[in-house]
Amino acid sequence: MPRYAPNKMPPAVKKRFFELIRAGVRASVAAREVGVSVSCGSVWFVDAGRVHVIERPISPRYLSQDDRIEIADGLRRGESVAVIADRIGKSFQTVYREIARNRKPNGSYDPWYAHNQAFLRRQRPKQRRFVLDDGLRTVVADKLTRRWSPAQISRWLRRRYPRRVHWHVCTETIYEAVYLGLIVPVASTNLRTGRTYRRRRGRGRSRDGALKQCTTMRSIHDRPPGVESRREVGHWEGDLLLGGGQHSAIATLVERKTRLTVLVHLPKGHSAQSVGDALIDAFLAMPSTHETDVDLGSRQ
Repeated sequence: MPRYAPNKMPPAVKKRFFELIRAGVRASVAAREVGVSVSCGSVWFVDAGRVHVIERPISPRYLSQDDRIEIADGLRRGESVAVIADRIGKSFQTVYREIARNRKPNGSYDPWYAHNQAFLRRQRPKQRRFVLDDGLRTVVADKLTRRWSPAQISRWLRRRYPRRVHWHVCTETIYEAVYLGLIVPVASTNLRTGRTYRRRRGRGRSRDGALKQCTTMRSIHDRPPGVESRREVGHWEGDLLLGGGQHSAIATLVERKTRLTVLVHLPKGHSAQSVGDALIDAFLAMPSTHETDVDLGSRQ
């Protein structure tokens, strides 16, 4: 069996060795499979921080073992982080964070050590940081009462407490803790956005999520029985009709009992504020309740 120094073997051999390890093969068997001595495989195994997990497919948004090998090769060639990130199809911020978080204690970046550390860090379940540390919870709660944003708090913690690494929480961790009530009781006044839950980004927000966001809004399913039965006059339903390409719109108001329909012009666009103002003006222009009763009586 050939016996080479661990640092003289081609990267492809080392990669195959760790692929076998993460498939559940013992280190001694994997070493013989790739054609290196057991001691050489042991050096690789220990240098990688000991592989404690079996790799399973995860989301493509995470860095793979191949991505980390490409990062290590690029760093050895002296390439910039931006060039490496462009080649593997990730943002340069992602590569910066990867190098900072998963490099070895001596400052070097080993792709197999980094990959192993990333897998160990993702193990669940974990105790939440704000449950374990009362001091951190108190400091963050104080900043929230002063109307600081989670992003500001995250940056301030790193500058103010550079040696307390366990206090260096990211923005999303603070948001999640606020939404779960781990820092302060859940309320719309905790965040400057007024949100009480993490909404889905972009289009496609669920109706339940929209109702949760506006706590004063009532679902149409909760309306009184008198409205549902159409026995009372004065209950209106509104709708918004959009034109081609969403460039034009008109609002409609329909009285549930009489089916009276009112078209509301929207000269200032169809944003929430514009539609709300137009509907208020439309209701103000309607006759009073007494005048309406007289008019309906004359029609009968």
